[in-house]
Amino acid sequence: MELDYKFWIQILVYAGTFGGFYGSMKTEMRWMKEKLDKHNSFQDRLVRVEESGKSAHHRLDDLCNDMKR
Repeated sequence: MELDYKFWIQILVYAGTFGGFYGSMKTEMRWMKEKLDKHNSFQDRLVRVEESGKSAHHRLDDLCNDMKR
């Protein structure tokens, strides 16, 4: 069985298709990773803000109790 030019053209088409698909998936994964990093940093900042809010409420409660005495 001889391998003629049609076979090699088909192999090149498959390689191009696979390369394009791989490149687009790699780009999409990079984009998703960046989006996830932004989300995670937002979540960390929100936790810090909530802790700061709790601390402020405790200080206000202490000041109110001191004023009542």
